[in-house]
Amino acid sequence: MLYSDFTTNDPNPVKRFLQRRRLADAVALIEDRAPKVILDFGAGNGDMCKALAARYPDSRIICYEPAEQWRIEAIGNLRGLRNVSVAATIDGIQAQSCDLVLCTEVFEHLPPATTQDAFGQIAHLLSNAGIGIIGVPLEIFLPALLKGVFRMTRRYGEFDATPAAVLRASLGFPPKDRPRHDGAFGLPYHGYHTGFDHRSFTVALAQHFTICSAAGSPVRWLGTWLNAEMYYVVRRKGAR
Repeated sequence: MLYSDFTTNDPNPVKRFLQRRRLADAVALIEDRAPKVILDFGAGNGDMCKALAARYPDSRIICYEPAEQWRIEAIGNLRGLRNVSVAATIDGIQAQSCDLVLCTEVFEHLPPATTQDAFGQIAHLLSNAGIGIIGVPLEIFLPALLKGVFRMTRRYGEFDATPAAVLRASLGFPPKDRPRHDGAFGLPYHGYHTGFDHRSFTVALAQHFTICSAAGSPVRWLGTWLNAEMYYVVRRKGAR
């Protein structure tokens, strides 16, 4: 399955809207900055990098995607864009060289140890004046109920599409026994969003970064109450 098949080209129009809005809302948080080097960390099929290339034609944009099948999709999606390169690793990126690091649709899939590694990598690459924009889904309370009902209509009985799992997440106690696929897409991987809790993620994020602001998507002022995503603008701790 292509990455776009369950994101911007999903059969459901609401999900297509939310995915496209997710990209736009993340880019909007950059505001009036003019980053020289941009890294999309876990870039999927490169749609974010394509939007960034149009907005910042003079910036160097690195599309980092460790999963081979999605990286191949990104290479095709970004063909012809002179200021974008696709990378399988971050090994060749100089420390503190990135003015902007975006990471969306990533952390909800990572087990704790891999999450800590990713935090360290992003902090290592951010420049002193650089910012990170990190997006994660909201999977508790009312957002969990709405998403859970939608998932049950599509694939009832799967881990994230049972009444029990949806009820637990809706009450703020998401299931902890998330299925894990070691080695999937080149990394340990949780395939389902259900079970991810942005509250504990926020605590862990604050241990590694200074959180400058947070905003919901698609309706910024609704915060965590009735949004699909939450975005954090962060800086490396100790950065000037």
